[in-house]
Amino acid sequence: MATYIIATVSVTDPARFGEYLKGIVGLSDRFGGETSVRGAVAEVLEGDAPAGERVIVTKYKDTATAKSYMNSPEYQAAKIHRIGAANVTIRLIEMPD
Repeated sequence: MATYIIATVSVTDPARFGEYLKGIVGLSDRFGGETSVRGAVAEVLEGDAPAGERVIVTKYKDTATAKSYMNSPEYQAAKIHRIGAANVTIRLIEMPD
């Protein structure tokens, strides 16, 4: 069952967030992740979202692989730099076959 990790990100400290990005560059690829969306929200059509919010959508072959990425030592080490540098929500979506 294909699984997606969808992250919404509002950066509050670009320098610290940059350290987080350095730690995860190419990491999802090593877990078979395929990023299909990565960018800033151009316009909010309904509801509320912070100005400059970013959205990242990455597909994995299954839930176990997506969770392996999130729980990997490399991701966990990088995540420390993100704390206090961004407001982040990460969702896991499972798509039935």
